Amino acid sequence: MTPTLVRRHRSHAGRVPSVDRCARARDWAEIQERMLVPLYEAVYERLEVGGAAGTRLLGLGCGSGLALLMAAARGAAVTGVEAAAPERLALARERLQGESLQSESLQGDRADAWGTRARGGARLVEGDPADAVGPGDPPFDLITAFQPVGGTAGDSEGLCALLESAAPLAERGAPVVLAGWGPPERCATSSVLRVATKLADPLRGAGSWRPALRDDLEEITHRAGLRPDGSGRVACPFGYADMDSAVRGLLSTGLFDAAIGATDPAQVEKEMTEALHPHQRRDGTVWMPNVFRYVIARTT
Repeated sequence: MTPTLVRRHRSHAGRVPSVDRCARARDWAEIQERMLVPLYEAVYERLEVGGAAGTRLLGLGCGSGLALLMAAARGAAVTGVEAAAPERLALARERLQGESLQSESLQGDRADAWGTRARGGARLVEGDPADAVGPGDPPFDLITAFQPVGGTAGDSEGLCALLESAAPLAERGAPVVLAGWGPPERCATSSVLRVATKLADPLRGAGSWRPALRDDLEEITHRAGLRPDGSGRVACPFGYADMDSAVRGLLSTGLFDAAIGATDPAQVEKEMTEALHPHQRRDGTVWMPNVFRYVIARTT
């Protein structure tokens, strides 16, 4: 890699990254989102989601809906809210409300188990949390915000406001779950994500990747007026069938959009491939061990 790449960058204020949002959403749903399945499973198991008493779950930033699908398969009544990614929300509607779940790229017995009970009464809303409830609706008893915090500079700002608007819709003392990247030294993917920071215009602070900080999640819960009530760490390795899948999956996170806006897609993909090369096995697969954190807080 040339050491002068960043020096050649010029400010691109107001420039919109040239990406195909629909293709990115599909790559997220088919390649990348499943990497967080261990996180979803750990949280649902710990909180006994879908137990005898049932669960009324509100998923903030629900994206393409895999976490909701898994909760519904456990017997939870799920509501998802998504304001930032309508393309992902359209895929969530396919998963949870569509006529066919066979278009799903999930495979094997696990896919069958998730799909069995997924379509019953799921509510998906493009907008704010308040748009997800109607007169006489019972309060939620679980709120989740699984989109990992600590991936981009300034990503906590909007989440605090979202949590503040969602908390009144839940029972007092209801658990609220936030998720984030673990320590950079425990996340092999950090070496690839640093490409996003290197190539992004240094004048554009928001939207570029930054390493997670130790107290990111706790700081958000405090600012949102929530009461801390536990935390955990989960191994979430990123595994891909080949280099192309790895690049597409990571691009679908949106963490490289600022870099694409500052340079061009070909340059970003080239440098990503170089950064991924040490993680490629002899059979062509790509494997990166990672640790993710979650925090459980309570509404007050």
